[in-house]
Amino acid sequence: MRSYAGIGSRETPEIITSLFEEIGAMLAIQGYTLRSGHAKGADQAFERGCDKVGGMKEIYLPWKRFEGSWSNLIVNDSRAFEIAEKFHPNWSRLSEGAKRLQARNSHQILGQELSDPVDFVICWTKNGMGKGGTGQALRLAGHYGIPIIDIGKVDKYEIGIIKNAVMEHIGGFFNTI
Repeated sequence: MRSYAGIGSRETPEIITSLFEEIGAMLAIQGYTLRSGHAKGADQAFERGCDKVGGMKEIYLPWKRFEGSWSNLIVNDSRAFEIAEKFHPNWSRLSEGAKRLQARNSHQILGQELSDPVDFVICWTKNGMGKGGTGQALRLAGHYGIPIIDIGKVDKYEIGIIKNAVMEHIGGFFNTI
C-alpha cells in the first residue's frame, strides 16, 4: 500500500489549505492512502480532498470523536506511546491528553501496526519550524529517513507558484517510487 502523511499546523493559511485539498484529491486518485489526525487546518484539508474523490484514509484520533471525527482508529497501543516518548523532548511534562495527541503521530507516520512507514510527508509549518504534533511527526519521519515536503519553507506565497512547485516536486518524487 502506498501512503503519505498529510499534516501541519492548525494555523495553516487558507491559501495553503486549499492547495492541500487539491493535493489530497490528486494523491487519492493516484492510489495513495492518506494518514492524518483530523486536527483543524492542514489535516482536515487533506482529508476533505481525499473524501471528495472517495480516497482511502487512515485517520488516527487521540480519543473518540476528536474534532467531530467518526474514525475508529483511536490511539490505544502502548507502543505508540513508547515511540512518542522516545522522540518528544519534554514527555514527562505533558498531560495525559497531550501524550495521546503525540502518540497518534506514531501511527500517522508508522501505520496502525507501527511497522509500515509512509512513503513521504506533506505538511505546512510556520516558517519551516514544526511545533507540537507536527514537529513530533517530523522528528519521527526524519529518524526513519522519510522524505518531507514542507510548504512552510517555500519563500513565495503566491498560490500559482507554490502549486506548480509542489506539483512538480511531487510528480518527480512519484517517478522515483
